[in-house]
Amino acid sequence: MSEWDAGPEDDEAGAVIRTVARQLRLWRESAGLSRPDFGAAIGYGEELIASVERGRRIPRPEYLDRADEVLGANGKIAALKEDVAEVRYPKKVRNLKKLEADATELCAYNNSVIHGLLQTEEYARGVFSARRPPFPAEELDRRLTARVARQNILEEAPLRVFSFVQCESTLRRSIGGRAVLCRQLEHLLEIAALRNVDLQVLPLDRDENSGLAGSFRLLRLQGGTTVGHVEVQHISRVITDPKEVQLLDMRYGIIRAQALSPRESTALIEKVLGET
Repeated sequence: MSEWDAGPEDDEAGAVIRTVARQLRLWRESAGLSRPDFGAAIGYGEELIASVERGRRIPRPEYLDRADEVLGANGKIAALKEDVAEVRYPKKVRNLKKLEADATELCAYNNSVIHGLLQTEEYARGVFSARRPPFPAEELDRRLTARVARQNILEEAPLRVFSFVQCESTLRRSIGGRAVLCRQLEHLLEIAALRNVDLQVLPLDRDENSGLAGSFRLLRLQGGTTVGHVEVQHISRVITDPKEVQLLDMRYGIIRAQALSPRESTALIEKVLGET
């Protein structure tokens, strides 16, 4: 199984997969092609064609491009690529990705691991691999692919502002091993150099730490609304209540004030990298 297998359905993903599958079957039948003939024409086996048309397999972009060409759909089938691109990710990731896409500013505090948008692929794999009970191999790969895909927003959206505060403990926690941590710290320095990113570190030697209650994030949306998001154990929750959001907003401001400045934080990351 891969991220292109349909996997366990939620309502939204299931509806998209079934619609795409039905459209592909109708186009093929309208062209008078059997599955073996259609598969030979686009370069795929009959078994894969059947899996796609039964909704068990999500068609890749190149599959849709070849089907559009062979069936003479004039772009109608190729246009389905945008619809299927999102549903190969878990629903939780899709919802969070939508919020991030609509945000003009994203603020996040983390005291357990490096924030997901800042993780290298190797570090992210280490995070997911540490989960107990463990993810099945195919689910781990699916989540890893989704996490890496979300990170494009950092460079694709230069007008968005990103603020991250990492507890110093996350810089020293050797997830994935020493080599993985070293590369992760180097990656943080690269991210910190982006003009639309403020990266701060909350040192362990601070007498006051307002982030002891755990990690959270704030997303300021284009319409002026701010929402919060917290994730603990297997629970992921978007917070929309104005009073709760205000509390998180106040707390984040205090945490930023307690943290080192971005310049000082970069120096600390370099120091920890040298010690690792």
